[in-house]
Amino acid sequence: MSKKIQAIRGMNDLLPKDSALWAFVERTIADLFIAYGYKNIRTPVVEKTDTFCRAIGQATDIVEKEMYSWHESNGDSLSLRPEGTAGCVRMMIEHNLPREGIQKVFYQGAMFRHERPQKGRYRQFHQVGLEVFGAPDAKVDAELMMITHSLWQKLGLKNITLEINTLGSSEARASYRDILVEYFSSHKDQLDEDSLRRLESNPLRILDSKNSAMQDLINNAPKLMTHLDEESDQHFEQFKAYLKALNIDFVINTRLVRGLDYYNRTVFEWTTTDLGAQGTICAGGRYDGLVEKMGGKPTPAVGLAIGLERLILLLEAQEIDLHNQPLAIYIITPSESAQLQSMQIAGTLHESMANVIIYNDISLGSFKSQFKKADKANADFALILGEEELNNNQVSIKPLKSQEQQVALSLDEAIKYFKDYT
Repeated sequence: MSKKIQAIRGMNDLLPKDSALWAFVERTIADLFIAYGYKNIRTPVVEKTDTFCRAIGQATDIVEKEMYSWHESNGDSLSLRPEGTAGCVRMMIEHNLPREGIQKVFYQGAMFRHERPQKGRYRQFHQVGLEVFGAPDAKVDAELMMITHSLWQKLGLKNITLEINTLGSSEARASYRDILVEYFSSHKDQLDEDSLRRLESNPLRILDSKNSAMQDLINNAPKLMTHLDEESDQHFEQFKAYLKALNIDFVINTRLVRGLDYYNRTVFEWTTTDLGAQGTICAGGRYDGLVEKMGGKPTPAVGLAIGLERLILLLEAQEIDLHNQPLAIYIITPSESAQLQSMQIAGTLHESMANVIIYNDISLGSFKSQFKKADKANADFALILGEEELNNNQVSIKPLKSQEQQVALSLDEAIKYFKDYT
């Protein structure tokens, strides 16, 4: 017997029953970003491995352990993208877009990391990213917070905390790195295996360790905040002033360092306690040196990424009842003679109404079975095309989610009836 065919572990299907929620969330996000003047872009799922090595950093867990990479016959090393910023920066450089002025863009799509799958953390996952190139001021950092704060409100989410920190300039960060190495080196006997490895490669990540036995050691470590350069300190003060002016609550988390090498100055995470250990639903920060590091002209930049799987999980965990769902109409055609008219009526309804879903029955089943399908589709109304309706040039409308009476109307009257509900 052949082995059962199934999806790769950590790479999940989106089933039809879940697609309406995903579509609603993605549409809400895209409409909001566009309303703030951001333009949609798309970059390839596959890039040269060097693109990610140069952007993310050789010493990160992503590059060391998590990328899906392979060699082409010509010797090129390619990788599935583990995050979106590197490809976005490569696009900016290749097409010289910052030359045209400040670039405000967003993208969405699948990312890939070879890690242990768990709830809210998968090998194929989906992100929406916002990136701004060419704007150095803290005002744009605050705009990203304003947009995401607005998104949580639009979706009705609660119990979300904004955590912020600053990593200073690359020079201040390098100086702090030396101080941190000296501190942790004097306490090597208290470091776990991961932290010992990071001590040589990426010591700031030790601050992010969740090992309970190391928390006192980490809490007593020197704080980057006390080793900031003056410009970064001013930038952080401006950022906080904008957040206060916008009435966006925040907490300063001095242990927030993010896992990627390219960050400087502002870093942030939107977190929740409603998802257990995987509590970050949106994160990002400023990466002013990355464009130059990857071969472009010096260009300040800042961005964020929203994890869609975690966002959907949070909506479900908080039992959010999303509004503004399209009106759903199921056309029931119990007789052969009604099939042609059902197609014509479906076309007229689509032309006459916005934000509507039309289910035109194609099972040709019994009257009773079609009603069952209408209920299964979660339709708001059944539009019935029986012999009596056809003879009278009418349609019957039966509400499926209320106790209102069934009515017989002309098609023009039916369209007005439905519009009153939208």
